Amino acid sequence: MTLNATIQKVTERIEARSEKTRGIYLDRMRRAADEGPRRAHLSCGNQAHAYAAMGADKDALAGARAPNIGIVTAYNDMLSAHQPFERFPEVIRAAARAQGGTAQVAGGVPAMCDGVTQGQVGMELSLFSRDVIALAAGVALSHNTFDSALYLGVCDKIVPGLVIAAATFGYIPGIFLPAGPMTSGLPNDEKAKVRQQFAAGEVGRDALMKAEMESYHGPGTCTFYGTANSNQMLMEFMGLHLPGASFVNPNTPLREALTVAGTERALEITALGNDYRPVCDILDAKAFVNGMVGLMATGGSTNLVLHLPAMARAAGIALELEDFDEISNATPLMAKVYPNGLADVNHFHAAGGLGYMIGELLDAGLLHPDVKTVAGDGLARYREEPKLENGRVVYGPGAGVTQNDRILRPASDPFQKTGGLQQLRGNLGQGMMKTSAVDPSRHVIEAKVRVFQDQEEVKTAFKAGEFTEDTVVVVRFQGPSANGMPELHSLTPTLAVLQDRGLKVALVTDGRMSGASGKVPSAIHVSPEAAKGGPLAKLRDGDRVRVDATAGTLDCLEEGFDAREPVTADLTGNGHGVGREIFEVFRRNVGLASNGAAVVV
Repeated sequence: MTLNATIQKVTERIEARSEKTRGIYLDRMRRAADEGPRRAHLSCGNQAHAYAAMGADKDALAGARAPNIGIVTAYNDMLSAHQPFERFPEVIRAAARAQGGTAQVAGGVPAMCDGVTQGQVGMELSLFSRDVIALAAGVALSHNTFDSALYLGVCDKIVPGLVIAAATFGYIPGIFLPAGPMTSGLPNDEKAKVRQQFAAGEVGRDALMKAEMESYHGPGTCTFYGTANSNQMLMEFMGLHLPGASFVNPNTPLREALTVAGTERALEITALGNDYRPVCDILDAKAFVNGMVGLMATGGSTNLVLHLPAMARAAGIALELEDFDEISNATPLMAKVYPNGLADVNHFHAAGGLGYMIGELLDAGLLHPDVKTVAGDGLARYREEPKLENGRVVYGPGAGVTQNDRILRPASDPFQKTGGLQQLRGNLGQGMMKTSAVDPSRHVIEAKVRVFQDQEEVKTAFKAGEFTEDTVVVVRFQGPSANGMPELHSLTPTLAVLQDRGLKVALVTDGRMSGASGKVPSAIHVSPEAAKGGPLAKLRDGDRVRVDATAGTLDCLEEGFDAREPVTADLTGNGHGVGREIFEVFRRNVGLASNGAAVVV
C-alpha cells in the first residue's frame, strides 16, 4: 500500500525541520554506544557498590558477560494503575536469571494520580511531575551499569517522563511494560450522569461516592479512554511495547507472561548480542508520526498534544501543532471509547483493539510500516495477537474483522473521516480542541464571554444562577507559568449541565482539560498564556468571541481588541502550599504550551 500523501508530507517536513537537532542527537548516541558495555568503564570499587546486595547474581554481574537490565519503576499503591508493578521486579529478576542475565531496580520515579488531585491544589504540580519523572529516571540510569532498561509506568505524566529519559539515554535499549486496565465496573456514562446530577444538586454526596467507588474499583488503569490509556496506545503504535501488551488486565496469566517475554526481549536486544536495538533508533520521526496517527484514529487525549512535542524534543525531533492538525485531517476516527462513546477500553480490546486498528491503518497507507520496534523490524508485527501457550506468550493472527462495529470500525468505514483534534488560531492565540466527542452542531460557538481567574469562580457563578444565556467561559491565568497548568476537568459536569439546559457553551483556557473530558467544546492550551501577556489577558466580560472548530479559528470579534493592554493578575498565592514552593523554578523556566510546556527539554 502506498503511503498516504499527507502522512508522507508531514513526515518529510518534520525530518527537514529536525535535521540539525536530530543529527546532533544521533551523533551523541552513536559515540556513547561506541564506548561499549557500560559496566566495562566502572572501577572495581564502583562495581562492588552496585552489586553488594545482589546475592547469587554477584558473579554474573562482576563478570560483565551477561546483560544486566535496569528497572525504572513508578510503583506505588496509591495509583490503581501502578499497584500491580509491586511484583514486577521479582518476576523480571527471575526471568532474567533463567536466561543467564541479571536485573536490578535502578530507581523509582514519582507517580501522582490526577484523579486524586482533580480540582485540588496538588493538580498544580501534575504537569511538572512529568519533568521530575524524567529527571528521576535519569538519576536511576546514571549509575551506568545497565545494558538495557525496562520502564514500568502507565499513567498521565509518567509514560511521557519515562520516554524523555529513555530518549536521553537512547544508546541503551528499552522496553515499556504496562500493567493493564482494571476490569470493567460501573459504566462510564452512568458515572458521568451521577456527576452531573450532583453538580445540579439533584443527588447527594453519598450517591456520588457510591458511583465513583463502583467506577474505580480495583487494580489497573481507569477504563475510560483518557491520558493513561492513550499513553498505552502510543507506546504500541511507536513500537516501545511488545505487540498486544497494552490492554491485558493485571494479575492474569497472560499479563505475567508478557512481563516475562518483555524481560527476555530486553536481554536479546542489548549491544552484547546480535540484535542491538537502542531506543534512539526506534524513536525517529516515523515513530512519532505513527503515534500521532494512533492518537487521531482512537480519539485520544488532548494531553498528548503537550507530551508528544516534549518527548520528541528529547530525541532531537521538532513537532509543531500544524503536524497534529494535518495528521488529524488525514486520519479516520475508527474507535468510540468513552468519552467518545459508551464502551470502555476492555470492550475496545475485545472488539479487536490496537492490533486490528494498526492492521487497518497499515493497509490504508496511513502508518509507516518500515520502522524499528522493540519486537523487530516493521510495524506489521503489531497486527498480531499474544496468546498463552504452555505458560508462554506466542503470537498469531489478530482479529481480521471488527468484533463490534459500534466500538471499532474499519478505516474504510470510520465513525468520521477525520481524527479527533483540531488546531485553533486567531487573535486570541493558538490552541487545540478535541472534537471527537462534541456534537457537530456545537463545533461553532459565538457568544459573549464571562472571564474567570480559576475554576472555582465558575462553579460559584453557576451555583448563583448567573449563566442564563449562551456563553463562552474563559478561564485564564491557568497556564504553565501561572500555576503549572492544572487540568480543569472538574468544570466538565458544570458546563455539561448548562449545555443540557439548552445553552450554547464553550470553554476557552490557557490551562488543560482531561483526556476524559467530552461533549463541551473546549479551546485549550491557548498560547501565549495570559501570565505572559497573551491575548486572553485582554478579554473583558461581554466581549463577543467565536470558537470555530470547523474553520479552525479562535477570535475576539470586538473592534480595537488587538490594541488593548493585557491585564495582570496577582499570582503570589500560587507560590506556596502543597509543595508549590519548590516548583517556583519550574514556573519561571517552563516553555510555551504550544511547544510542550517543558522544563528539561
